[in-house]
Amino acid sequence: MQIYTNSAALNAQRSLDRTSNDLSRSLSRLSSGLRINAAADDAAGLAVGSRMTAQLRGMNRAERNANDSVSLLQTAEGAISTVVDALQRARELAVQAANGTNNTSDRAALQAEVSQLMAEIDRVGRATTFNGSQVFSQDTQGIGGDANIRAVLDGLKLGWLEEAESRISRFFGIQGDGADLQIQLTTFTDGANGTAARVVGSFAPPGPGVKGSSLKLQVDMADFTPPNLPDGGNAPFYNDRIIAHEMVHAVMYRSMDDFQALPTWFTEGAAELIHGADERLAADVQAAGGIGALLAAAPITSWGGNSASYSTGYLATRYLHQALKDAGASGGLKDFMQFLARPGATMDAAFSQFFAASGGPTTRAAFETAFASNGAAFFNSHVNLTNADTGAIGGLDADSGKVFTAASIIDNISGTSYGDSTLKGFRLKYDESNPTGTSTRDLSFHVGTQSSLQEGGQTIDARIGAVNVQALGLGEVDLAKDARRAIVHIDEALAFLNSQRGQIGAQLSRMDSVIANLKSGAVNIAASRSRIMDADFAEETAKQVRAQILQQAAVSMLAQANAAPQLALSLLR
Repeated sequence: MQIYTNSAALNAQRSLDRTSNDLSRSLSRLSSGLRINAAADDAAGLAVGSRMTAQLRGMNRAERNANDSVSLLQTAEGAISTVVDALQRARELAVQAANGTNNTSDRAALQAEVSQLMAEIDRVGRATTFNGSQVFSQDTQGIGGDANIRAVLDGLKLGWLEEAESRISRFFGIQGDGADLQIQLTTFTDGANGTAARVVGSFAPPGPGVKGSSLKLQVDMADFTPPNLPDGGNAPFYNDRIIAHEMVHAVMYRSMDDFQALPTWFTEGAAELIHGADERLAADVQAAGGIGALLAAAPITSWGGNSASYSTGYLATRYLHQALKDAGASGGLKDFMQFLARPGATMDAAFSQFFAASGGPTTRAAFETAFASNGAAFFNSHVNLTNADTGAIGGLDADSGKVFTAASIIDNISGTSYGDSTLKGFRLKYDESNPTGTSTRDLSFHVGTQSSLQEGGQTIDARIGAVNVQALGLGEVDLAKDARRAIVHIDEALAFLNSQRGQIGAQLSRMDSVIANLKSGAVNIAASRSRIMDADFAEETAKQVRAQILQQAAVSMLAQANAAPQLALSLLR
C-alpha cells in the first residue's frame, strides 16, 4: 500500500481535468452560439471563417454601394428627363416659328420663351447634385464640335447644296448621275482671301467619254469663317453663292461627255452665271478702266486665273446665252449644255447645231472671235450693274425674270431634309473632320469585395455627359434668325440626351443584376461560414450532458481514491 504517490487519485484528477475542459468548451459554444471561439478550437477553421467574414461584410458593403450608385444614376436620369421636356417645348416653338405666317415680332416672342428654356437647362446642369457633388460635367465642349465647321455643315445640309443642284437642273438642264461627292472642310486651305472652295477629281484615262471620278468638294474654312448664316460670309460674296459655283463644276464633271475639252472660260463662266457675278464684273471693269480695257487685258482665249478672267468668262457665257436665244434656242444656255451632255458631243458640234441656220458662229473659235468684237457692245446694251440683280441666269437682267439679289439667289430654306443624302445627282459623304461629343463626368462604382488593383471586375465605370446649352450645341438657337436650323440642333440635342438616358437605363439594369448577384453570393457565403463557425446545439448539448456526468463521476472517484491511503493507517496502530 502506497501513501506517497496516489496513482488512483492522479488518474481521477486527469479525467476530471479533461471532462472539465470539455464541459467548459461546450458551455462556451452554447453560450456564444459559435463552434470556434478561440484559435485553439479550430485554427484552420478560424482562418477560413475569418476570410469568409471579410468577404461577407465586403459583399454587404458592395450591395449598399450599388444601391447608392443606383440613386445617383436615377438622379441624373431624372434631371435629363427634365431637360428633354424643356427641349421638346423649345422644338415645338421652333416648328411654330418656321411657319411663314409669323412676322418678326412673333418670332421674337417665341425666341423669348426659348431663351428662358435654355436658361433653365443651364440651371439644371449646374444645380443637379448628389451627396454635395454636381452630377454633370460643367465643361462646355459641345456635341456639334467646332461651331464654325458645324455652321457651314448646316448651310450645306439645309439648302446650299440642294438649291444649287436645283438651279443647275432648272437653268442648265444637267444633273449628276449618282456618283459619290466627298465634302471636306479641313483638308484644303490656301489661307484667307484665296480659293474659297474647289471641286477636284480625276480623269483616268483622259479623253472623250471619261467622266470625273473621286469627286471632292473642298471648302477652305479660312474663307468661310465666320459662317454668318443663313447666307454665309459677307455681302455680296456669300458662301452659298460660292457653293453654287463649285456645284456647277461637280455636275459638269459627271454630265459632260468630254469635260476636259471644254475651255476654261466656259466652265468657269457658267459657274459664275448660275448665281450671277455683276459685282465682280463691276469691280474689274472699274479697275481696268472700262469694259474694252478689261476684255483686252483678260481675253477668254487666254485664261489667266485672276478675277478679270472670271469676269470675262462670266460675260462670255451671258453673251452666249443671249446669242442662243436670239438664234431660236428658247432655253438658251440650257439647250447648249444638254447638247454637250450627249455621248460624243463636242463644243464645235454644239455651235454648229445651234448657229448654222442663223449664220452665227459655228465653231468655238468663231464664237471667241465674235465675242472679242462684240463683247463690249453686249455689255453696254444688256448688262446692268446698277440694280440689285446679280445677273444670274433666269433673273431679271439675263432673262427678264425675278430679281435675284446676292442674298436671295440661293434659297437657304429649300432643303427638304437634313442629312447626307439630300441631292438627286450625288451621294454625299461628309468627312469626319469635326469631332463631336460633350465632355463627361467619369464615375467608378465599387461593387466588388476586393481592391480593383488586386482583382479585375470590382468596379463598374459610368460616364455622364455635360448638360448645358453650350455642351448640347444649342448656343446658336435663334428662332428669329433661322428656325429650321434651330429645329435641327434641338433634334441633335434630343438624340444625344436620349442616348444618355439609354446608357443610364442600361447601367441601372446592370446595377439591379449586380445587387441580385451580391445578395445571392452573401447568402451562400453566410451559409458556408455557418457550417464552419456556428455551433451545433444538438451536438453541443449532448456533449455538455456527457461532460457533466463524467465530471460528477470523476469527482466521486477522486474522493474514493483520496480515501484509499487512509487504510494504511490501520497498519500503523
